[in-house]
Amino acid sequence: MKKYTYVNNLWDDAKAESLDQVERLVYRSNLLGQDQRITNTGGGNTSSKLMQQDPLTGEAVEVLWVKGSGGDLRTSKRENFSSLYQSKLIGMQSLYLGRADKGLKSAAEDEMVAMASHATFNLNPRPSSIDTPLHSFIPTKFVDHMHPNAIIAIAASQHCEKLTQEIFGDEMGYVPWMRPGFELGLAMQEICQQDAKVKSIMMGQHGFISWDETEKGCYLYTLDCIEKAAAFIEAKYAAKGGDKAAFGGAKYKSLEQAKRLENFTAILPWLRGLVSQQQRFIGTVQDDEKILRFVNSNDAKRLAELGTSCPDHFLRTKIKPLYVDWNPQTEDLGGLKEKIAAGIEQYRQDYATYYTKCKRDSSPAMRDPNPTVVLIPGLGMIAWGKSKSESRVTAEFYNCAVEVMRGAEAMDTYIALPQQEAFDIEYWALEEAKLKRMPAEAELARQTVIVVGAGSGIGKETAHRISKEGANIVCVDMKADTAEATANEIIAKLGQGIGVAGSGISGCGPAIGLACNITDRASVRAMLDQVALAYGGFDSIIVTAGVFWPSDTTGHIPDDKWAFTFGVNVTGSYIVGDEAARTWKEQGLQGQLVLTTSANAVVAKKGSIAYDTSKAAANHLVRELAIELAPTVRVNGVAPATVVKGSAMFPRDRVIGSLAKYNIAYTEDEATDSLVTKLAQFYADRTLTKSPIMPADQAEAYFLLVSQRLSKTTGQIITVDGGLHEAFLR
Repeated sequence: MKKYTYVNNLWDDAKAESLDQVERLVYRSNLLGQDQRITNTGGGNTSSKLMQQDPLTGEAVEVLWVKGSGGDLRTSKRENFSSLYQSKLIGMQSLYLGRADKGLKSAAEDEMVAMASHATFNLNPRPSSIDTPLHSFIPTKFVDHMHPNAIIAIAASQHCEKLTQEIFGDEMGYVPWMRPGFELGLAMQEICQQDAKVKSIMMGQHGFISWDETEKGCYLYTLDCIEKAAAFIEAKYAAKGGDKAAFGGAKYKSLEQAKRLENFTAILPWLRGLVSQQQRFIGTVQDDEKILRFVNSNDAKRLAELGTSCPDHFLRTKIKPLYVDWNPQTEDLGGLKEKIAAGIEQYRQDYATYYTKCKRDSSPAMRDPNPTVVLIPGLGMIAWGKSKSESRVTAEFYNCAVEVMRGAEAMDTYIALPQQEAFDIEYWALEEAKLKRMPAEAELARQTVIVVGAGSGIGKETAHRISKEGANIVCVDMKADTAEATANEIIAKLGQGIGVAGSGISGCGPAIGLACNITDRASVRAMLDQVALAYGGFDSIIVTAGVFWPSDTTGHIPDDKWAFTFGVNVTGSYIVGDEAARTWKEQGLQGQLVLTTSANAVVAKKGSIAYDTSKAAANHLVRELAIELAPTVRVNGVAPATVVKGSAMFPRDRVIGSLAKYNIAYTEDEATDSLVTKLAQFYADRTLTKSPIMPADQAEAYFLLVSQRLSKTTGQIITVDGGLHEAFLR
């Protein structure tokens, strides 16, 4: 097997030979996509020209299979690839060349994108990529278009063409920056026609494209090019002093990790509030050695201001990041906040200036002017996105941008894409149409919801219910393993998401599990700080945790059990709300707190004095907190009646005790499920609806209260009791 230093050769002949021709394309794509050094998440595309039977004529025809629009190579499957008649794609050239209004960035060129749908083979519904002409017009069976850091470093160098010749010789052609599309495809076709020695093409400010007549050969040649570029860069880098001299050498020192985390937790919710004035964002933190080396350097400010070079990068990271010139050795947290606030205000002004200077008559309205990447010396990077997955991708792309700048500065001088060119990509009509085609965001998208008591019963059901609405879910329980189990169930359903960035807990997916004792203020604070590191902050908290301690046969309950009951059911909810209030105040964003009370709060009965009185207190706690936390936070409660099925509060012995108490017939060897069903129906028969109350019924109420459907409701208790008339609020 061919060995490489800077990339990994993962090709398995036996595996490849076991696949059909389309599956081999998927296989090749997955291999290329899983290495960030080869291409970034969501970036690049691959293709194969295959002979297949035309379903209409039965004849063998050449079909271009190419990664479709919006796909990710690492995770792509067969359905993520478009299939098009190659002859029809080539035929489109005559149509285009006959247009008087043809040319780069012309309406004619843009219209060719939609025309590609007329070349669809076998009714494949996957829309083709804007890069389809690049693959179609290169007269070779297998084509890879990648965005490797090492290649983009050359592409983003001042003397790109000269470096390309020096490193690759005559086997790699060169095209200056051109927006992806028909004209770029034609330019590449011309290079191929003029010089048979060319096996790849450097794309200025973009990446490269390579090809071969065999699948394995194409894969290996792509690796060859990246290996050659990386080796050249690292030799130049070492000659210039390596890590010690990178980016002009160190200007600042990194804070110790504990101090970095302390500062991050102190600023993240506040910063999230600043950048979320138009739309909420989810954060990802990165403070590894490479990003710290960059943010601490002498050249970081200059390079950050230049912005990113590759379209894939800046579409996520925006035209430039926000660099906060804060001295971690001499300035305090207050000074950091002042500089961030001033920096964001200046960033918004700069973005508005960029928009005004570059806009065209047909340009869409200006988008959110807040930064998506914030760089802080001594601390690292904070990236923002509409979801956890998207924020990880944003962080990943700026990691790539840092590597690109490192390589370019080692060889030459780094140059960014000119602002007008960047604008014409960011506000491209086709990009705007792509955004409009995206499905509407889920109801709780861009939000993080903490569910306390998520390890079992109502809390677990609620965590699953809320996750369906697009929110990130923090599953909290006394025991870490039960909290993590629920989080893992959610991730198994939703997936971890794309993107390969984030340090520590911030590299998480749409759900995490955390242990917390809500009666311990320090434990609550630590949990909320972890949430800040994971997602940048939070929006809603649902407290379902509760305990029931029955009186003994004499009607007595020990003092410690009385205190324990009130500690969990009342004091714990208060501590959660009180500590969370600090974060909500910092964020300045609307939040929701939902506590769990009970129908028992208004129905006095024998044998549950501690539980009933604690829930009555919880009812009033809802009202008090609603007043205390207004107007930023809405506070409401859910009052379930007795939930037997699926509840951790009804183990077998308690179920048997209740059956005996109510003289319900049962046998000692009867299955637990049968016993539970009997008791649940007994309680149901006491209600107006005559139907057992389930955890899922409660979950719906919690969802309503954290959504905007009840946005004008606060200080209220919603009963979910099946119609227990004794519990009617008076």
